[in-house]
Amino acid sequence: MNRILLTGASGFVGGAVHECLSKISTQKLTLAIRKPMQGLISSTITAQIDQIDGFTDWTQALLDCDVVIHAAARVHVMHDSSLDPLAEFRKVNVDGTLNLAQQAAQKGVRRFIFISSIKVNGEETSLDEPYTADVEPAPVDPYGISKMEAEKGLVTIASQTGMEVVIIRPTLVYGPGVKANFLSMMQWLYKGIPLPFGAIYNRRSLVALGNLVDLIVTCIDHPKAANQTFLVSDGDDLSTTVLLEKMGAALGRTARLLPVPSGVLKFGAAMLGKKSLSQRLCGSLQVDIEKNRELLGWSPPITVDVAIGLTAKHFIDSHS
Repeated sequence: MNRILLTGASGFVGGAVHECLSKISTQKLTLAIRKPMQGLISSTITAQIDQIDGFTDWTQALLDCDVVIHAAARVHVMHDSSLDPLAEFRKVNVDGTLNLAQQAAQKGVRRFIFISSIKVNGEETSLDEPYTADVEPAPVDPYGISKMEAEKGLVTIASQTGMEVVIIRPTLVYGPGVKANFLSMMQWLYKGIPLPFGAIYNRRSLVALGNLVDLIVTCIDHPKAANQTFLVSDGDDLSTTVLLEKMGAALGRTARLLPVPSGVLKFGAAMLGKKSLSQRLCGSLQVDIEKNRELLGWSPPITVDVAIGLTAKHFIDSHS
């Protein structure tokens, strides 16, 4: 029987982890929350945490905890208005994470699971040359840099204290209730808007929310997960064109995709100051999850088609 402290339970990933763990009788939960949550099971304990930084007192939240799943973070945003974005990311993602980890180690926590990001590896891969879990990190933006610094700090804490650390770097996460660019694409397809993405031959690794949660839960107790880093995806890389076709079909719409060459799209995006957006739509970003299979015996339990179907159903239900 584990007592697990979960941070970020009101977020997209943390909320799904909370829902999954609340159904497992061998796991007891403590949630670090800023405001009350509805529908908690009787064995769930809540701890009031108003902000996460280098000064947060985690004493109450860590009481009797064996495992920490740290899903809370200052997340990547498209248009950051901070004067010093890296400093703001560091307050939460580095200082906040390492402060929690130090206190967890002092309280005798056995394992600390950190939800990081593929942005630690970088922003783009050459076609069919995927990132692996052990390749040298090369983050580009402040968010990715802050996650890398947190990872390095956690490795140091693990070596000094004996607390086990597990690092998980998800690719783009999608699923019921997804926001941002994935939601925008569904909205465009649902409205039948023609899109200039009918000739994109890239490859991108995505991860269904259910697959990510399954790996996180696997890492709670798996002995071979200790002090390891894992990349996670659905194991089925898609081009932007194929992804849109699959999404359209799941939404009951025909994807109206115009075969505009990716070079033209990249040039136009650069002229409009949208180079990073064109990179995500036209560039490749692939990960190799063979380490997960070999070390943990873990493979994604949900297929891409099923996951896209669940995502589309939630979207349709919310728009009906």
